[in-house]
Amino acid sequence: MKYLSSLFAGMLLVFCSTKKAPNNNEPDFRRGKRLAELKLKNLKEVSGLAASVGNPGLLWAHNDSGNGPDIYLIDKDLSVRQHYILVGVKNRDWEDIAVGPGPDSTKNYVYLGEIGDNEAKYPLKYIYRFEEPILDSTQAGAISITDFETITFRLSDQQKDTEALLIDPKTKDLLVISKREDPVNIYQLKYPYSTEDTITARQVITLPLTQIVAASCSPNGDEILMKNYAHIYYWRNSADMSLIDLLKTTPKEIPYSMEPQGESITWATDNSGFFTISEINEGKKSFLYFYERK
Repeated sequence: MKYLSSLFAGMLLVFCSTKKAPNNNEPDFRRGKRLAELKLKNLKEVSGLAASVGNPGLLWAHNDSGNGPDIYLIDKDLSVRQHYILVGVKNRDWEDIAVGPGPDSTKNYVYLGEIGDNEAKYPLKYIYRFEEPILDSTQAGAISITDFETITFRLSDQQKDTEALLIDPKTKDLLVISKREDPVNIYQLKYPYSTEDTITARQVITLPLTQIVAASCSPNGDEILMKNYAHIYYWRNSADMSLIDLLKTTPKEIPYSMEPQGESITWATDNSGFFTISEINEGKKSFLYFYERK
């Protein structure tokens, strides 16, 4: 009896101590909350998502290969608020989109990544940069975008598929991330980058991850999100590191609300959390999710 009492007391002590101990693995964000179901026929293969800076509360979205050079400004109910066409360009394999700073410090820019290459057969990749359009509710139908710049580049090592793009809001450097390797490679285009010559994206680090399909840098440049089809990875800068040095550290993993074919992720512009959305795959339903910061 004395032994049982001592054993019970010991178990109780361990239980109480465990309850009071801080959980360093506590997620930084709540589980993804469904905001709306994707029913837009013209966005069935959405592969890029970026929160708009100039149109608060709205999102930029586009499809990948096999679709037109169309960019959609959508709301959180997944209704199209405005439709744009990038004139004179083909959507060979658009894979990601970002909004960030550019040549004019008073303006915001959209960076659209023609960076996919499933068969690793294209020597050149392209990022289209244009001033972020502002919603004009008086205009109906598709609006043409003719004033844009093209950043033409090749990877420093070999041809490969890259599906994730992010811009560092502090330095304006662009990063593209390979998809199919294990580990994946990160390539850097340091600002200022030419829009007239073909330049080289230098391979700067590798990450012990694979199948990376999307990435996003927080508005203040201190946090990074990256995802594949089964995981969301999160880096937070608490030591004023460069983006490259931050990515050399071990990320946390955020609980992921699984999607049929989730290839898009973006921070909310107010830094309150982030969004994900999936292609509609094999008839499975797709939703816009929001992961609220705790």
